[in-house]
Amino acid sequence: MFLASAAKPIDDVLKNAVEKIEAQSPNLSVLVARQFRYNLRQNTLELTIKEPRQFNVLEEFIIRAGIEFDPAPIAEELASILGLDAVFVQSTIATLQSLQTLANKSPITVTEEGRLFYEKGTVPQPPYSVQVYAITDFLGGDITIQSESLNEVIVNLPDLAKFIKVDSKFFNISALTLEKIQEILHASDLKLHQPEEGKIVTYFKVLPASQIIWKTISVFLIFDAVKDNLSIQVRSGKKILETASSWLESLLREDKISLLELCRISNEAINSERETVLNQKNAEIESRLEKIREQVLEGSVIQLRDAQITETFLEALNSAKHQVIIYLPLINQGMIDDNLFRLLEKLVNRGVEILIGCGIVEEEIEAKLKASGIQLFCLGDSHIKEVIVDQKVYLCGAYDWLFYRGYDLPRGESVYQVKIPQQVAEAYQFMMNRFQNHLGSLEK
Repeated sequence: MFLASAAKPIDDVLKNAVEKIEAQSPNLSVLVARQFRYNLRQNTLELTIKEPRQFNVLEEFIIRAGIEFDPAPIAEELASILGLDAVFVQSTIATLQSLQTLANKSPITVTEEGRLFYEKGTVPQPPYSVQVYAITDFLGGDITIQSESLNEVIVNLPDLAKFIKVDSKFFNISALTLEKIQEILHASDLKLHQPEEGKIVTYFKVLPASQIIWKTISVFLIFDAVKDNLSIQVRSGKKILETASSWLESLLREDKISLLELCRISNEAINSERETVLNQKNAEIESRLEKIREQVLEGSVIQLRDAQITETFLEALNSAKHQVIIYLPLINQGMIDDNLFRLLEKLVNRGVEILIGCGIVEEEIEAKLKASGIQLFCLGDSHIKEVIVDQKVYLCGAYDWLFYRGYDLPRGESVYQVKIPQQVAEAYQFMMNRFQNHLGSLEK
């Protein structure tokens, strides 16, 4: 935490959550943490459902005749073919028509629904109705259907809708098609629409009247010192609502919401906090490096420059027997080229564990590294490039390039090589704590 929470718009009930966010990711500073209420719309739906039963021999023959005979027969013709009383055949046809397996016309015509049931060796049973509850969530951007009604709860918090324009059309559940309702049901756990088993919702209607159900959410405005950017995070309890977070961020980019109104923080205050955070973070990083620089003067730490960097780095990697830990603020094709990738892959193949932490990583190279058995974690938090090999050698530097690639002119780069057991152990413990904190944050 960089500034006292008292200096920020942070609701008391969210202070513990803020402390956890900042403790788990030291590069993050929560500028704002506020609770709001927003409304879900609950509608009662009446569904009409058909389930299958096995057809009998006569039903099978009638349906098959309607599908395969050309031209399709009428009831009397089919009765003559079967040697049955026409009344008996007509009665069975009437039953199938009432089940919408056959169309109400002559000659015998099988409906699309009838064909679906026939393919499974069944005909539908008489339909029945059930009531369920459709929950429309504009913030989550979805509609869910459940068997139990939500309970009304009084929530005395600011209404999010006062700060964000909500499209009222999103709440019009009656405008949904039957196909959309079937899709939502099929994705749910209710097992009310299972066409693969012949159980089909054939009709729905919305019963009056809809209910407003209030829900509590938390909005965090977070500054990332590594990426130097702001993000909005929306949570329901401990769960991060990714869709809602992305939506609010898009509204912010489009100037459709005001941080001053929503978060009670001005642009001036944000810029001031950003500058303070970056200055504090740089001071922390420089403090770590300063201890190592002092040992350079004492002769116990070697300072590598320009072409020495890549030579020493490759020697350290090639000597690895058990473990290599690397931290890079940015990982792209330029930072880990094909030659370095092949070396890392070679180490993995001979049983060396490789952990790579980073602030930002390109998706393509992220997938490539992980596919090779390299463990990659987005940690953020530092602009120092660090390497620890077998807990014996520690390389670190705060410049733009860790690996010198033989440029025509020296670039003035420098990296420190540390072999003092205590310094290496401290660096190792620091790095492992960051990996463990990151894994702990993923489990919450």
